[in-house]
Amino acid sequence: MSVFKGAGVAIVTPMYENKEVNYDKLGELLEEQVARGTDAIIICGTTGEASTLSHEEHLDVIKYAVEKINHRIPVIAGTGSNCTETAVYLSQEAEKYGADALLLVTPYYNKATQKGLKLHFSTIANSVKLPVILYNVPGRTGCNLLPETIVWLVEHVENIVGVKEATGNISQVAKLMSLAGEDFELYSGNDDQIVPIMALGGCGVISVLSNVAPEKTHEIVASYLEGDVKRSCRLQLEAIDLVDALFCEVNPIPVKTALNLLGKEAGPLRAPLCEMEEANEARLRKAMEAYGLL
Repeated sequence: MSVFKGAGVAIVTPMYENKEVNYDKLGELLEEQVARGTDAIIICGTTGEASTLSHEEHLDVIKYAVEKINHRIPVIAGTGSNCTETAVYLSQEAEKYGADALLLVTPYYNKATQKGLKLHFSTIANSVKLPVILYNVPGRTGCNLLPETIVWLVEHVENIVGVKEATGNISQVAKLMSLAGEDFELYSGNDDQIVPIMALGGCGVISVLSNVAPEKTHEIVASYLEGDVKRSCRLQLEAIDLVDALFCEVNPIPVKTALNLLGKEAGPLRAPLCEMEEANEARLRKAMEAYGLL
């Protein structure tokens, strides 16, 4: 059984102007996502600025999300690290707090070999009992998790169930799915490739777009799963300009800006992330207006 099928939101971490975590606003965003049809919450991922949260904050945010959602939809905790021991610690704590699954990004900066990646992910997954979704995003980590390595991990580690695929390389995804078994769980990590990845056997998306357009993102996946590929494709293409604008600067700068433009009070970003360039913010605003959000 899949961890989830549909559109999971890689949710932002709202902050006060002093850069402390704003739990009240986080609670509001979580409730809104549930009410608007989102199928899973991914907490403390890239979009949640996990890399600039302290370990204590990281775990507090996970705990808060688990308690707020209270089993209504799955909560998937981002507990990856470029240090295997740190990832084990975060993963074990998230399990204690009641997370439904874990999302483990490839180690960043270290640039591990494929052998090292097998060791890293096996060590973390074997330290917990929760389902584990790997996260392959070489554009941010400098490390590509190859299809053969992913399949080896799924075959040799019982609770590694699939991957969030954000290479942008459809040929690599096709190679992966040609090697993977029927129960393998493939999630798009790119909002502009939901339909292509669904066509290769995907079961959903872990989405930035869902922060601002949860219903539409859910509908892209739901339409495909219901067999209405034409509608799914139309909805995907209608979102392309907005998706491009949401990634015209490094994530989560644009999506936090978008939420602030919508009056959601997501707050500022922690350094080294910073406010959007004026020209890019104007582009984002225009795309949001065209999509009917403003």
